[in-house]
Amino acid sequence: VARWVQRFSTEQQSLEDNPRSGRPVTVITQQNIDSVKDLVNDDPHISIDYIAMILDISHGSVHTILKQHLGLRKITSRWVPHALTEQQKRRRVEICTENLRKFENGSWRLCDIVTGDETWIYHRKIKAKEQCKVWVRK
Repeated sequence: VARWVQRFSTEQQSLEDNPRSGRPVTVITQQNIDSVKDLVNDDPHISIDYIAMILDISHGSVHTILKQHLGLRKITSRWVPHALTEQQKRRRVEICTENLRKFENGSWRLCDIVTGDETWIYHRKIKAKEQCKVWVRK
């Protein structure tokens, strides 16, 4: 505290930091901010690493541009896990095999079998949660 009192009474008149040595921030330019904004507008699912690779700037600089300069955050847009576990798959096969056996033995008729399900099955690969995230305004 004594050093601060001496510094303010003799030399420093402001609470602002003095210029420091080291690498200046040169990557976060208006051109890079505009480029990041264009990339995110073209593909809201784009990752920080992919942007960094395209623009040849660091992951941290891209993160700073997205969060501080563009005011964006990444959220999961829509993720519904429809992937079954191995145990669930085995159980379904067991039930189907048992139903087929009963039908073939004549103990069940086709009209005795009633099934129902609310599952929507798509003939495409399920996206991972990370692939469903999008950049949105805070």
